[in-house]
Amino acid sequence: MGPWWVYLVRTAAGELYTGIATDVERRLEEHRSGSGRGARYLRGRAPLELVFRRRMGERGLALRVEHRLKRRTKDEKEAIVRSAPSKRQLLSRLGIE
Repeated sequence: MGPWWVYLVRTAAGELYTGIATDVERRLEEHRSGSGRGARYLRGRAPLELVFRRRMGERGLALRVEHRLKRRTKDEKEAIVRSAPSKRQLLSRLGIE
């Protein structure tokens, strides 16, 4: 299994969904396909646009980052999307390590 990534997807309504995956492109296609493998939250919210992704490496770290991102406000997530921080900057911003 490859490295884990954290990603943000924008819905048609401008909402930001946070997730983790080892293959972000495959996961995005699962979300878009409506096959039942994608997140229930994203069903009916197309089109979906991948707006941010960052390689985290190990699953545990990706899970911690995902959890911290999900607790951020939409404005804070938008700032992350705009600034596209490096992994180190993102971890510092989220208070990890």
